[in-house]
Amino acid sequence: MGRFVGIDIGSRVINVALLDVGYRRLALKALAEVPVDGAESLEAAIREVAVPLLDHVDAVGAAVDGDLTFTHRLRLPATALKQIEEILQFELESAIPVDLDELVFGYRVLRRKTAKDPIVVLTGAARIEHARARIDLLKAAISREPDRVGHGALSLANLVGVAPELRSPEPVALVDLGGRRTEVTILVDGEAAQVRTLSRGVSSLPEGAPALAAEIRQTLLAFALEGEAEVRAVHLVGGGAAAAGAEAYFAYELGVPVTALPRLAIADVSPEDAERLPRFAKAIALALGAAGRGHDIDLRRGGLAFQRGFSFLKEKAPLLIGLGSAVVVSFLFSVWAELRALGREQDAVQVELERVTQEAFDKGTRDPDEALGMLEQAKNPAESDPMPKLDAFGVMVELSKAIPTSITSDIEELDMQRGHVRVQGIVGTTAEASTVREKVAEHPCTADAKIGKVTQVVNGTRQKYVLEYDVKCPGEPGSKKKTGTEKPGTEAGGDTKDEAKSDAEEKAP
Repeated sequence: MGRFVGIDIGSRVINVALLDVGYRRLALKALAEVPVDGAESLEAAIREVAVPLLDHVDAVGAAVDGDLTFTHRLRLPATALKQIEEILQFELESAIPVDLDELVFGYRVLRRKTAKDPIVVLTGAARIEHARARIDLLKAAISREPDRVGHGALSLANLVGVAPELRSPEPVALVDLGGRRTEVTILVDGEAAQVRTLSRGVSSLPEGAPALAAEIRQTLLAFALEGEAEVRAVHLVGGGAAAAGAEAYFAYELGVPVTALPRLAIADVSPEDAERLPRFAKAIALALGAAGRGHDIDLRRGGLAFQRGFSFLKEKAPLLIGLGSAVVVSFLFSVWAELRALGREQDAVQVELERVTQEAFDKGTRDPDEALGMLEQAKNPAESDPMPKLDAFGVMVELSKAIPTSITSDIEELDMQRGHVRVQGIVGTTAEASTVREKVAEHPCTADAKIGKVTQVVNGTRQKYVLEYDVKCPGEPGSKKKTGTEKPGTEAGGDTKDEAKSDAEEKAP
């Protein structure tokens, strides 16, 4: 959680509020006030009431007095949304009797019901010298500049973040009854729609009560005449909120219900502090603005923008060192845990790799590179020699060796394609042709040898035969080992049938 301080510098009393602001929780830590008249100077009063609450504070918020600021409510066409800043410079230059270079200003675009509705812009400005004077005052009093400088009565709009009743769609007015001035803030849907600072305060009461009530009534009526709805409720805050009979008197004069500030959604509020919350409303609003929950205008912009120096880092050094150490320890522990988990996973993967390689390659290994080598070797086995062990010339040689010397066999044609051999030869008798087939079939590289056709040579007694077989040597792809159970007579018998068929054809007329 962060600690934020709001300092409300009034004409008679200085109020200070210290808040602890977290993501989901907002707590009140302290409220303090001191009369200005009882101190040696304004700086001494601020120092007396604020310095005890500034230990380990993240930011400080303050505001320029409302009677030193300028506020204008402008209506612009819907098409001017992208040119608001340029248009505002011309509007402010014509509406404020001060050179624009001497001003620091900001604006808020109010919520519209539809995109075609005119744009309503609430602008707030102050002289640079007045904003600088407020910054220098706090720097001299508490030895640090305020992180945020609000705009008069507009700072009260920050209370909508802790008071749900102030977010009503009907206009609601906050009236801050100060010692010498009164600030009126009118809220619609949780936004500041109009503000005004009156030059009368509770110091003029009771004689000035009718005049003060009249000015507040005129402010409310002026807002209604601008086309807005009438204010339905008024809440009193500031030092005069606790005055006896104030609520009843202003309710009678204004004609609307007047009550104290609604209950704020702030934790750790004691019963004593709960009664004092309306008096410290602006200080709480300034602390909310310093915490980044502002709904007003920050005048620390341009040349007045806040710049944190080395002193801020020095103040936050213990916290930053602690957070940095926690981050480093967490990082190292995370790295150690991750490495340990990766080590266990690596061991499991290596065991699984050994098991898989043992099943696939009959050799287990835990080395990924070795496993990849084994896989590549399995994917690309050594290619067998594409050259056959027995080519056409070899077939001629083996054929000449297979034919007995007692048989005269003339080879007319020998053709070998894709391991299939076709021989056309001439022998003396059909029996000699069968003998040639048997001898050729005995060779280990011969398979399926058979006599396809035997015919008698024209004008001769010799027999012409056609021998076909496949060359498949042992060890070559597709080769089959001979079992030794095959009987040449089987194929010879087939040849005998062909021979008988040939004889029958020759004897036919």
